[in-house]
Amino acid sequence: MTGVQEHTRILDPLAFDTTLGLKQLSRHFGTLDLSGFGVSNDSPAIGAAAAILEYAKQTQRQDLAYIDHIEGLSSRDVVALDAHSRRNLEIDRRLDGSEDATLFALLNTTRTSMGGRLLRGWLNAPQRNRDIVSQRQDAVSALSADGEPITLRQSLRQIGDLERIVARLALKSATPRDLARLKIALEEFPALRAVLPAGSERLEDIARVLPDFAPLLALLRRALIDNPPMTIRDGGVIAPGYDADLDELRSLTENSARWLADLEIAERQRTGINTLRVGYNRVHGYYIETSRAASGEIPPEYVRRQTLKNAERYITPELKRFEEKALTAQARALKLEKSLYEALVANLAEETRALRAAANGAAELDVLATFAERALALQMHRPLLDERPGFEISQGWHPVVRANSNAPFIPNDLELTDERRMLIVTGPNMGGKSTYMRQSALIVLLAYTGSFVPAQTARIGPVDRIFTRIGAADDLTGGRSTFMVEMTETANILHHATEQSLVLLDEIGRGTSTYDGLALAWATAHYLAQRSRAFTLFATHYFELTTLCEELDVIDNVHLAATEHQGSIVFLHSVEPGPASQSYGIQVARLAGVPDAVLREARARLQALEQAQAERDPRQNDLFFGGADSAVTAAATDSRFQQLQDRLSGLEPDDLTPRDALAILYELKALATEDP
Repeated sequence: MTGVQEHTRILDPLAFDTTLGLKQLSRHFGTLDLSGFGVSNDSPAIGAAAAILEYAKQTQRQDLAYIDHIEGLSSRDVVALDAHSRRNLEIDRRLDGSEDATLFALLNTTRTSMGGRLLRGWLNAPQRNRDIVSQRQDAVSALSADGEPITLRQSLRQIGDLERIVARLALKSATPRDLARLKIALEEFPALRAVLPAGSERLEDIARVLPDFAPLLALLRRALIDNPPMTIRDGGVIAPGYDADLDELRSLTENSARWLADLEIAERQRTGINTLRVGYNRVHGYYIETSRAASGEIPPEYVRRQTLKNAERYITPELKRFEEKALTAQARALKLEKSLYEALVANLAEETRALRAAANGAAELDVLATFAERALALQMHRPLLDERPGFEISQGWHPVVRANSNAPFIPNDLELTDERRMLIVTGPNMGGKSTYMRQSALIVLLAYTGSFVPAQTARIGPVDRIFTRIGAADDLTGGRSTFMVEMTETANILHHATEQSLVLLDEIGRGTSTYDGLALAWATAHYLAQRSRAFTLFATHYFELTTLCEELDVIDNVHLAATEHQGSIVFLHSVEPGPASQSYGIQVARLAGVPDAVLREARARLQALEQAQAERDPRQNDLFFGGADSAVTAAATDSRFQQLQDRLSGLEPDDLTPRDALAILYELKALATEDP
């Protein structure tokens, strides 16, 4: 907490006031209000926007006049993803915090930093406007029609981070290297336009914001040397011929070097001191240096300036006059060059709006070309977006899992329609349930970014939000248990999911007792299917949930296939209709290296539990289908089963005599047949 307080300053709540914010923003943009930008004047976001702008002005110590418009972004414009869903889908960060082996890492072959930033933005906020998405898809199709757009991507690499350069220009903080990179970028625009394929409305729009910028390019070519230094501090940035006064001052400085060389030769000849040399440093200026041994031959007009260990340094009236002239010329030249550079930056800054549009267009072109390259490299296909509710995916796969695995990936289908809104997904641990659900969400997400998708075919209907509740984690600092975190995320989904939402739920209710968890999972699934009517993939080990399809027609069952061979489980990873026959939990535990003694005891206990469960099935069904007494009956059954389990767990069969065993058998029978 100490570190946070040292680096954080709490703003006054008035800094976020909507009314004051409206006045500040209107004053900045020179408008009466913000309605001309399509922003509601009472939007709560206005206060936050004003606070951010004021913070930027304070940190940059400028009025930031180049920020000349504001845009409102509504939840209706994007497919919404909350922080939990982004984390669970591992869009650009894995659950362990690393960024490798994420969707962004797989797709990011962009050639510019600004393209990479835009790609990350698209993945985290997919576009809901199908017209925009379709234009992007058309562009990707055009760019990939003749194979990977190699020439175009090579030109993009030369452009660099034009967005950052334009921002520095607007702030008057651009370095000489920034201007050199800007010159290269402007030189590449004609080449980019030349290789853009025809037939795409979006590519034509991008071409229009990438003009020749001929006057700016000519100015940069005249003003800058080819490889300027990092800063203007020591000069050497402005090219010869750009300014006559600067050339004259530089000529004076350059001739000085020749004059000093001639002086050194003449003084050696006049004094006969072969070790004599003429030098310069910033502290003492120009000097004539001789060795200590030659001090007896020094002419009388030499005035000692500095004594070193093995040398003496002198100044003469002639050298002093030259020094005053030369140093004045250097200082004047540097001052003039800095002034010329500042004027150059100011001149370029006047074109900020056009340059910013060009940078945005180049960044978008970079992402679209990356989509084209990735579609070819990963064998992805164009999805169909339409108005019909639901998703029909044929032979879909998880792009990151397949790319990072040496084993063949088994593709699967998904069909959710207006009449089939929920799939109860069962199957063994490690069987692929989470992968199947995540790949379905990623296919939908990619479709709405404009990318092609990892599926043979895909029809994607309208989507407003994607929710995921996968995995288990606690919140120690917030004082929340794993189950509390699970229920909090589930509550958020239940409150906000609509009939256009895609919901992924994995193992709801596993963090509490069996019947509590089962009841919560049942009620959650029932609510989503009947009231929210969200498109839902509900993975569970509660096989009781597979009977939901008997009550609600919009629910169906699928399972991840697996089989047992010679005591070991074989995961088939294929999605099949109907519920799974068993969980294969003990077989998975064996793969994890659990000791054989534990596995043998687990098998014995499983057989006993399954037998008890079989005897209790009619009562168990009453939990969901019985009348008003069903909950009471289930509770009593649960209590009796717990007593049986407790009694059995305390027995050691090898230590029992035949008489003891018979007595216990009668005891257990009485307990099992007792009326609830």
